[in-house]
Amino acid sequence: MSSMKNVVVIGGGHGQSAICRGIKNIENLNISAIVTVADDGGSTGRLRRQFHIPAMGDIRNVMISLAESESLLGNLMDYRFEDINGDEQDVAGHNLGNLILTALTQQRGSFLEAVQTIGKILNVKGNIIPATTQVITLCAEMEDDVIVRGEANIPKHHNRIRRVFYDQTVHAVPEAVEALKNADLIIYGIGSVYTSILPNIIIPEMKEALQTSRARKVYFCNAMTQPGETDGFTMEDHVRALNMHGAPVDEVVLACDRMPERVLKRYAKQGSIPVLEQVSEHAYTVHHENMLFFADGLIRHDSKGIERAVRNLLEEV
Repeated sequence: MSSMKNVVVIGGGHGQSAICRGIKNIENLNISAIVTVADDGGSTGRLRRQFHIPAMGDIRNVMISLAESESLLGNLMDYRFEDINGDEQDVAGHNLGNLILTALTQQRGSFLEAVQTIGKILNVKGNIIPATTQVITLCAEMEDDVIVRGEANIPKHHNRIRRVFYDQTVHAVPEAVEALKNADLIIYGIGSVYTSILPNIIIPEMKEALQTSRARKVYFCNAMTQPGETDGFTMEDHVRALNMHGAPVDEVVLACDRMPERVLKRYAKQGSIPVLEQVSEHAYTVHHENMLFFADGLIRHDSKGIERAVRNLLEEV
């Protein structure tokens, strides 16, 4: 790959960070990470409610993953103040990076400018773009017609999700739309399909840009189902959820690693099972890649495996 390629990664959470960490050292790559700001739990949720600013936790994670090096400041951005008394008062339970982003937003008067400023300080290798700068509430309509409000509440209902939506008009950041228009490759994932990936896609300008883009659109599928969100989902179910919400999928990357039985038993106790391919023929191409590692009984995507998978994809762009 000799010419510069524009790659956009859409999502949120640790999965998107894993992809960004995996691709940041690929040569001739211009990376844009479009990140959801719908999170309303934990430190992010507290700051969002107190200061009426968009959620920044997922953005902080992506910043650290795209930083040129694992610097002291990068590590400090992820530092969480210990909550000794369990009452979450003052800074207890907050990430330092969240507090810095909150302070910069208040000082500069712009959430987007705060993100860009920290990105320069960390020397991130790419552009980090919040999907919107509005304070938003993600909602889900369940199959029993119940409406659940709040990203953190959606998995707690333990019912199959019919669709996710916003209870207000939400507009995309223009930089996000522009990145999609100029993209050669668009990656969805890895992460919670309903609460990390789709919160970006259901914004009307984002959906329109995706549907008119000529870029290849690739979904990096989760390795395991998520209790309360994708119970019993196959790979095809994940793709259908994306399609139903307006996200085109040309190709899917699915982990094919052999998983240790002891790890699978641990996940099974939590109601989580491997995401499998149900049939062999699809309207989209499926790539099977070894890209997992197992540590402390957990299943994680390996940045080197992701890098290898994306390099293979870029050979065809």
